[in-house]
Amino acid sequence: AELDSHVEVIDAAKLPYGRAMAQQVINETLIDRAKAGKFVVRLKGGDPYVFGRGYEELEACTAAGIPVTVVPGITSAISVPSAAGIPVTHRGVTHEFVVASGHVAPGHPDSLTDWDALAKLRGTLVLLMAVERIEQFADALIVGGRPTDTPVVVVQEGTLSSQRVVRADLSTVAQRVRDEAVRPPAIVVIGPVAGFGLDPRTGSDSDGG
Repeated sequence: AELDSHVEVIDAAKLPYGRAMAQQVINETLIDRAKAGKFVVRLKGGDPYVFGRGYEELEACTAAGIPVTVVPGITSAISVPSAAGIPVTHRGVTHEFVVASGHVAPGHPDSLTDWDALAKLRGTLVLLMAVERIEQFADALIVGGRPTDTPVVVVQEGTLSSQRVVRADLSTVAQRVRDEAVRPPAIVVIGPVAGFGLDPRTGSDSDGG
């Protein structure tokens, strides 16, 4: 709303299971406008290099001879749990956290994730794009050895006024997600820190479920 009237705004949204601008079209648009002499800003949510395909856009632009400046962002894997009062690490509780894509189900031929290895970790696991297949991910982690009572929190539409927090454990999270009709976009946090949840705004327990 604060942009000058001469600024061209192109909606390149990629809504979960909704309208989306093809990546190739995005790349071509960036190159086309830059070669036309325009100063182009590609505004992305979160961090452009965390499941954001930002590096693909960098490759396309540099291959076309267009100089690019990348401004790092804060990935939703960290910012959304934080907005719900959940630290992805905490002294004496976890020494690691892992971010994994839920775009491909465990056991799928295209999966590049070792779910058995993730199940053996004791720290925090943050899943992005995982709500639609949450039962498969929970089952894979349980089969791999993660305790069924491991705390899980699902944060829908994090940082927005419509943010919701749903709490469960590995054995109940799939049913809770169904019962609460949780839909993307949502972040899934698995591990001891998922049992935390002081609302940073009020200091009280954070639970919108």
